[in-house]
Amino acid sequence: METGFLTPLFDRPGPWASVYLDTTRATQDAAKQQELRNRSVLAQLDEAGADPYTREALAKRLDAEPVSGAPPGRALFAAGAEVVLDLPLTSVPPASEATWRTLPHIAPLAGLYADDPPCLVARIDTTGADLELFGAQGREPLGSVEGTEWRARGHRSIPADRYEWHYRNKVEQGWEQTAEIIASTLARHWPHTGAQLALLAGEARERRAVLQRLPEQLRNVTVEAAGGSRQSHAAGNLLEREVTRARAAHTRRHLEDAVDTFRAARGRPGERTPEGVLGPGQAAEGVPAVVEAARSHQLATLLLAEDGPDMGREVWIGPGGDDIAVRRSEARSAGVANPQSARADDALVRAAAACDADVLRIPDGMAGPAGGCGAVLRWTVSRREPA
Repeated sequence: METGFLTPLFDRPGPWASVYLDTTRATQDAAKQQELRNRSVLAQLDEAGADPYTREALAKRLDAEPVSGAPPGRALFAAGAEVVLDLPLTSVPPASEATWRTLPHIAPLAGLYADDPPCLVARIDTTGADLELFGAQGREPLGSVEGTEWRARGHRSIPADRYEWHYRNKVEQGWEQTAEIIASTLARHWPHTGAQLALLAGEARERRAVLQRLPEQLRNVTVEAAGGSRQSHAAGNLLEREVTRARAAHTRRHLEDAVDTFRAARGRPGERTPEGVLGPGQAAEGVPAVVEAARSHQLATLLLAEDGPDMGREVWIGPGGDDIAVRRSEARSAGVANPQSARADDALVRAAAACDADVLRIPDGMAGPAGGCGAVLRWTVSRREPA
């Protein structure tokens, strides 16, 4: 999960009301169930000590929610009598809940809010390609690429005499030039789209010719999809399914790569190098180690396991994203005048946002860091072996 969209939650002080809602309603009494759920949420906030103005702002937003057609869930974050962020969730929360705390309860978003990676799509045929970007705002046309098409003058069909080889050779040369034009255009657009993967749709021969001509870095994140012809408008739903499948596979690979990197780096703390240097490795495991890395802006990827036992552990924070410590005295020593108590997972997600780090949720069944908290680091500080 990229954390840029959370910035509005860090621009103002708390306390914060955080609400997670299950908005799936398939029963005949859906409206009544929604009313009861809203009452429960507001009662939880009242019991937790939320101010009446913030509760009123949330009540108005909840009352305006449609009874049907909602996403699987919603997350709302409110402070100072204002709903600051209202997010549709891509997964159903385990339960509808509301909290009132110093920090917004943002850690669950890593498992409930899927920020699908932007995907650059090329629908290819022998004459060129249509380009689209599948991003957070849906499908965005990026224009067309027209290639080189050779036709023999005066012939309505391929000649069957001695000119046939010449004709076929010219057609093949024309297609090769077209494939080169499409590949060059994709490589030129790629850095400006923000896409994390690309998909080539069309016939196998055309896809393969373009794929082989892409730069290695782009080719490594490019997948192929059968169908999705440039001329076939009926293939739109099929193409969308292929993009969804490619995005899910890319996200899964990204998670697995991060966990593999963490495991490999975790095995090296204190390892002796040929230069006689003892380094802490490029991984941090456990809340104290990850907190220390967060203070130094070392976080590259924060790993949080679902229901990890250390997720609700108390840490101490200040107004800045990197104002975080395991003990209150440490926070004061670091210059925080009035440290506040917070959940470790929420404070670390805020710290990850300050580092522009990725946040990944380790699903059930996948071995993750001990206690449920770990990180892959950008860099490490080495120390010399004692004499």
